[in-house]
Amino acid sequence: MTNLSIFAEHAKVKNYDAAYEPWKMVWNTCPDLNKATFSYGERILKHKIKNSSGADKDGHEQDLMKLYDDSHKYFPAKFSKVDVLTDKANYKSDNNLASDEQLYDMIKPLFDSDLKSFKNPKVLYIYFSSLVNLHNAGKKDLQEVFDVYDDVTEQNEVINKSYTDRINTYLQKEEAGTLTSKDKRNLGVYTRNSELLGKVSGSIDAKLGQLADCENLIPLYNKSFDSKKNDVQWVKKAVSRMFSKECTDDPLFSKMVEVQAELDPSADVYVYLGTLKSKANDKNGAIADFNKAVELETDNFKKSRILYRIATIVRRSSKSQARNYAQKAIDANPSNGRAYLLIANLYAGSANDCGSTVFEKRAIYWKAAEMARRAGRVDPSLKGRANQTAASYEAKAPDKTMIFNADMSGKTVTFSCWVGGSVKVPNL
Repeated sequence: MTNLSIFAEHAKVKNYDAAYEPWKMVWNTCPDLNKATFSYGERILKHKIKNSSGADKDGHEQDLMKLYDDSHKYFPAKFSKVDVLTDKANYKSDNNLASDEQLYDMIKPLFDSDLKSFKNPKVLYIYFSSLVNLHNAGKKDLQEVFDVYDDVTEQNEVINKSYTDRINTYLQKEEAGTLTSKDKRNLGVYTRNSELLGKVSGSIDAKLGQLADCENLIPLYNKSFDSKKNDVQWVKKAVSRMFSKECTDDPLFSKMVEVQAELDPSADVYVYLGTLKSKANDKNGAIADFNKAVELETDNFKKSRILYRIATIVRRSSKSQARNYAQKAIDANPSNGRAYLLIANLYAGSANDCGSTVFEKRAIYWKAAEMARRAGRVDPSLKGRANQTAASYEAKAPDKTMIFNADMSGKTVTFSCWVGGSVKVPNL
């Protein structure tokens, strides 16, 4: 108890060298005394690793790996198996202490048995990245890459939903003027976490790269179709991937949609059927199928995603209809940042249709930029993309010279086209 108190006081002020010996005594002698042995022990050992070399550094790194294992052994309620795995995988990956095969083999058992407990997007990236590298080396099949990609991206969506649900709650408080200082700190934490997740998700998509192009997908699914066509999960994932990669013109897509309709006539099926009818210029049939998809889905998060999908499809024929579906997607899930980005894009694409003067036409870009920035606000995982999009629109809006020459500083521009509404011109 004395040594526990001594090392804790030193560790609190980051005097890790003084903390090391009393901490080591507690860990070796009485590891189940207090969880601080492990929370502070990690900081102490990382300090020793950073400030040592050779055999001393190797020894401290081995101690760190054992410390992670012991944390779960003695305090399983505080340090889960997935938490321990995450810490070990992150450290080994960051410091090049394990090969792709070692990282993959280390993560796979828990990934397969307890995926829902993975809350750290970085370890999911490490797992997927090591798998892609092994595939590129000829050691893993392409189908496994796709299967793991689906699982990883789905879990990242779950993680981000937990962030954006909280963010949306705090944003509502902010707009109502009831945000406390504690709420503001929490909003910042969840916003940063969501931004980080967005970067990790982007890295995962980049890692997948051209492996998921139609040239790879179609031959792979044609080859497996006869043996897998009764496997509903395989069919659903295959159809979803072909849809997301716009491989919908190939006959295989419609054939697989028919199979999914028989095996699992879910909301997604009607999205796919509506897509096929839309491509065949059966607009009324397409809309009927899309609306059926919305009716069938009871989960608001999934319903929002379906409505967003529909919006992206009907945008080719009607911008106003696309906005209506995108707005419904936002109503179902206020954190659907992609729907805001789509509306921003629809506005920007209507510049030549909204206004009688060059100034009025270009003013629509301010409205588009507002929607883009809102996307990054409600879903910080999209913040980088949203800010970049908003900046590109603002660059196309009237500049200071145009505002001055038109005598529009601080005034309001009203849009009489399908966009409707208005936007306030920036003050000079």
